[in-house]
Amino acid sequence: MTTLGTAKAARAAKASKYQAPSTPPGAVRRLLSMRTTKAVGTNLVCFAIAAGLFALPLVYVLLQAFKTYTGFLQNPTGTPHPWTTESFSAAWHQGNFGREMINSLVYAVVPGTITLILGVFLAFPISRGYFRFSNGLYTFFIFSGFLPGGLIPLFIEARTLHLYNSMIGYLILTSLSGAGFFFFVGYIKGIPREIDEAAALDGCGYIRFIFTIIIPQMKPALATFGIFGFVAAWNNLILPLVMLSDSALWPVTRGLYSFFGEYSQNWPLIAAGTFIVAAPIMLLFVLLQRYLVEGVAGGAAFGTQGVSPGAGAGGAEVGGGS
Repeated sequence: MTTLGTAKAARAAKASKYQAPSTPPGAVRRLLSMRTTKAVGTNLVCFAIAAGLFALPLVYVLLQAFKTYTGFLQNPTGTPHPWTTESFSAAWHQGNFGREMINSLVYAVVPGTITLILGVFLAFPISRGYFRFSNGLYTFFIFSGFLPGGLIPLFIEARTLHLYNSMIGYLILTSLSGAGFFFFVGYIKGIPREIDEAAALDGCGYIRFIFTIIIPQMKPALATFGIFGFVAAWNNLILPLVMLSDSALWPVTRGLYSFFGEYSQNWPLIAAGTFIVAAPIMLLFVLLQRYLVEGVAGGAAFGTQGVSPGAGAGGAEVGGGS
């Protein structure tokens, strides 16, 4: 027993000889404090740059909107004196932004909803590999998203099909884009395939399966690209400029373009009109920013993976009924 105890003590002494000296707790705390201070400093610098590039122009435009025309001429860069909201009410009535906002809301919501629903119905079977050559179809749709829009062929098509200068025609032309398809495929890959098999065993129809099971689990992705599609449709100027000649059909961007040409010398009025047009977009971002981050992160986590074989390789299919 004595020999065994001596041997253990010798091994312990030999092991302690090669151990690195322990760091004092105070040094560890100082190191963590330095790293935290550095991270906070980096974040503050990034925040200051972002505020300078994005927030300050908005603040400047908002300040000009609260000035009178005489006050702007006397002090173009200072704060308003006196503060007034006359420019907002004048811009709202003279620019007819109420009717144009309703038009923009229709042009943004209807095509966006149709595009998202069609995108889910297209992305689900391709992400599961239920089609033959799903990887080829996936690559084709991704490649087509990088092609430029053909404005002149679209204009000729609209004139030929009598879709020009029509609200219904404009909605048809803008309702078939592939917005969000890439991220929808990536997001659906994160939904367990066992859900498909359970729905098939329960006799759930395909359309019912998509609306009651898949779409509720895709709320972050749908909200993300709903925001992107809404912003793109709300800010679209070129297509309404070409396709809509009747002022009663103009969205807010086309109306603001005409408003700017008419009152180009009255900068407080222009600033008020610009802020009126931009306010719904900023409000939308504030309300749905959580879904925006979740949707992008969820789609990016699986978006670069290939399409795995599904029903064609023996996987379960959801029933064909509704």
